[in-house]
Amino acid sequence: MSAELPGVQRLLQVMRRLRDPASGCSWDLAQDHRTLARYALEEAHELVAALEAGNPDAMRGELGDLLFQVVFHAQLGAERGEYDFDAIAGGMADKLIRRHPHVFEGEAGGAGRWEEIKAEERAVRGDSGVLDDVPLALPALMRASKLGKRAAAVGFDWPDASGARAKVLEELAEIDAARAEGPGRVAEEVGDLLLAATSLARLLSVDAETALRQANQRFEARFRHMEGLAAERGLKLAALTPTEWDALWEEGKRDIQS
Repeated sequence: MSAELPGVQRLLQVMRRLRDPASGCSWDLAQDHRTLARYALEEAHELVAALEAGNPDAMRGELGDLLFQVVFHAQLGAERGEYDFDAIAGGMADKLIRRHPHVFEGEAGGAGRWEEIKAEERAVRGDSGVLDDVPLALPALMRASKLGKRAAAVGFDWPDASGARAKVLEELAEIDAARAEGPGRVAEEVGDLLLAATSLARLLSVDAETALRQANQRFEARFRHMEGLAAERGLKLAALTPTEWDALWEEGKRDIQS
């Protein structure tokens, strides 16, 4: 493999060699679109972690890992005569040009037409429903946000965040009422509460998936700090009273913020 080739061409050449039926790698030859699907998800999540950490070396590595997934699927498509990497890249360029008429065509006000243009594209594909093509495989919180955004685009929404907030409070009350009816009803109402919370986040211009991921990170950091404090003081976590837990939690919050 020539190290003098441009990076993308060299990567494509490496991928073709890995899939060579005579001399390729047995693992790579055994893969198909379905078996590779989980790796695309894993690499995307690892990239997000690197981006949020702000580590350039990790970003470069994880971007490369995700690019390899694209190149792998492009090679599988090329082997079946369906598409190749160039077709994928060209299609993406065409889509970006089409969705940015204010940049490429000088259309006044085009910057605000993103969702309208996407709706036109769905109509061309024959997707007549507003919620068509929202992927089922998305994480549930992210999919809830996308469903709410699609519905809002045609007017099914609250005028402002106060309406969504009221819905959150309503769903909390319904959870309390459902507790007398059994676990199944409680699960339904908890689901409705989470859906309402994503609408509240959207109307407050907050990405729910990102907000929850960051909240998870804060919780983990604070809990680990509490573990450290308890160990320093010879305390057993399982023996702590609710009052002691609260005191450690508040102390951990203060320590981490300072």
